[in-house]
Amino acid sequence: MNTSQTHSKHGDRVVWIVIAAIAAFDLIAVVNGAFTLAWPTFLVPSATFAGLAAAGLFYRAIRQDIRAAGALTGTAQIIAFSTVGAPLSYAAARAGFPLQDALLAGWDRHLGLDWPAYVTFVTSHAWLHRLLDVAYASFTVQVITTVLALGFAGHLLRLNVFVRSFMLTTLITIGISAFVPAVGPWVFYNVQPDVAHGAIPLSSTSWPVFLGIRDGTFNVMSGLNSEGIITFPSLHAALGVLFMMALWPIRGLRWISLALNTLMILATPFSGSHYGVDVIAGIAIAVACWSAVRRMLHTARADSAALAPIPDTPSIVPDIMPAEMTTSSLALDQQPFESRANVTQER
Repeated sequence: MNTSQTHSKHGDRVVWIVIAAIAAFDLIAVVNGAFTLAWPTFLVPSATFAGLAAAGLFYRAIRQDIRAAGALTGTAQIIAFSTVGAPLSYAAARAGFPLQDALLAGWDRHLGLDWPAYVTFVTSHAWLHRLLDVAYASFTVQVITTVLALGFAGHLLRLNVFVRSFMLTTLITIGISAFVPAVGPWVFYNVQPDVAHGAIPLSSTSWPVFLGIRDGTFNVMSGLNSEGIITFPSLHAALGVLFMMALWPIRGLRWISLALNTLMILATPFSGSHYGVDVIAGIAIAVACWSAVRRMLHTARADSAALAPIPDTPSIVPDIMPAEMTTSSLALDQQPFESRANVTQER
């Protein structure tokens, strides 16, 4: 196993440790009585990421196909992290800090962002409304597609950057949301059907969950079908940036990703019920996390290369013997032990 493979294995171990730590935190919330676990909803994702992780290990150790191993392991890590990360956002919402919708709406106005006017414009064009909803709903498919595309295309370092940036961005977003909770502009502005032309955002199913977590009437953590309850910063906007940055080197997907994720980011205020500052903060966090993780992994890779053993390392002992003595000594060393003893006695 070369140094780059060793470093990759060590990095994977760190990722799994982080995932296990988040799972432990979720269980603590359950033990403390804040939540109950809907155990059946964890079975399918757990079996899926366990199978993918085992397959990745097989392709790394037995088949020695690093592309397949990277794609399978990366997918397993994303699924495992998402399974325990969504319940973590529920625990963050239970912290119960005061809602900050008025503050976020004020920031929007200070920046000249008119959320009600934007939503009115979108909903007045049925085709635009549907297009943005499709782009917003592409989130889950894009996560898996990005991992598989990077893995099988051989961009393994970039795959590692993406997976770790995905995790870091999500954790930072969840952490901030605990201290700056918000229900979102659809509820804050009390948007009436006539203003939105009868439209309802895709994120509307998260409102009763978020409010129920805060008042204690909702206390179920699920592995599947968890609601996205984070308003500030916008995780959709953040990951839209990560998708674009991750897939940029792949010529066949570069422009598709750019177009799709531009639409997803534009859809976030409407379909995701986000303030404009939510989107700006999400983009800033994504860029910062990508840059930090990329720098860290490139530095670690350079350090590993610098410490790699040099093949056929020359001796540090200077050659001070005459050439004929060196040749004679070499010939003697190559003789059997008994022959060397006879030569010594004759001398």
